[in-house]
Amino acid sequence: VLYPVYKGTFERRYDAVAPIHGGDNSRLFSEYLVQVVKDLSRCIDYLETRQDINSKKIAFYGMSWGAQLGAIIPAVEERFKASVLVAGGLTGLGRAEANQINYVTRVKTPTLMLNGRYDTFFVRETSQKPIFDLLGAADKRWKVYETDHIPPRNEYIKETLAWLDRYLGPVK
Repeated sequence: VLYPVYKGTFERRYDAVAPIHGGDNSRLFSEYLVQVVKDLSRCIDYLETRQDINSKKIAFYGMSWGAQLGAIIPAVEERFKASVLVAGGLTGLGRAEANQINYVTRVKTPTLMLNGRYDTFFVRETSQKPIFDLLGAADKRWKVYETDHIPPRNEYIKETLAWLDRYLGPVK
């Protein structure tokens, strides 16, 4: 598991970025998103240098804000063999160069979406369903749980592992 700590998050907190972390229509957000994608790409570059890592079997996993990025990052970073988006959806935020709508149809990575039916941030009919319908992946699956924003932990772990086994092979 590689857990990138993006600029503006956790110990890389950057107060000037905090207000735009969720996305807005500013040039600053567009520049921030480019930095996030570069952070992730550098992480994959590093994995490719490791002899103990099979860099041909890498998956994107995002929860909430990370799942929101899952409509953009796999469209521009082609080294992912699978994608899992937990509690994400379409927001419509950002200038054209940073808006999910301009990337999601280009996501060709097999994608599993796991959402809560009663999520108030990514509403099922206006956020979850549109992003699923627009995903460009030939193989995609959307599972909705009778919960709010985050699906039950045991359930999303089980579904995630099954999806990764399918596309990356079982762990040995």
